Amino acid sequence: MLLARIKEALSSLYEDIQEIQEAPEAAEAAEEVETAAADAAPAEDAQPEESPAEQKESDSEEASEEAEEPPAPPGPRETDYKTKGYHLDAALPPEKVVAAAEILSQQGFFIEAITGVDWIDEQQLEVVYDFNHFDELCRVVIRSRLDRNEPEIPTISHIYQGANWHERETHDFFGIIFTGHPNLEPLLLPEDADFHPLLKDFKA
Repeated sequence: MLLARIKEALSSLYEDIQEIQEAPEAAEAAEEVETAAADAAPAEDAQPEESPAEQKESDSEEASEEAEEPPAPPGPRETDYKTKGYHLDAALPPEKVVAAAEILSQQGFFIEAITGVDWIDEQQLEVVYDFNHFDELCRVVIRSRLDRNEPEIPTISHIYQGANWHERETHDFFGIIFTGHPNLEPLLLPEDADFHPLLKDFKA
């Protein structure tokens, strides 16, 4: 099945991302345990013993916390096409986007659109790539977050020629720099434009 094949291929791009993320999480968990142990030592001497009812409530809370599911590992997520409009959603760092585009190109996907999103409160910009398949309806979304102050991401115009104009338009409206693009000149804005009208802090 096409969807399963693409999901598996894109999942390979997350292998080193998983390794990078596990180390800080383990360090943070160890630090939390040490802090909790240090805080609990004097508290035990100062606090009276818990009543059976309080102990039962405390145990119940701890059991509830332990029962919480851990966050899902990074990777492409299948979605409901009827509600979302796409079948697969993959969030990747900028350096993985070219590899994702190569995988999709090899599997017969074409580029539908490249758009931007301004997450101004988080000081990030996002590039959203929409892909579809020539022979079978299978829409895939690739997302990548960038630092809003230095929004750079590699071009995929050498893989998809149609991405050339999409990237120029996204650069016009959001100021995102597609490194390696052969001609990142204004497409819809005046040649001397030094503004990006779809940024949320833009003032006409």
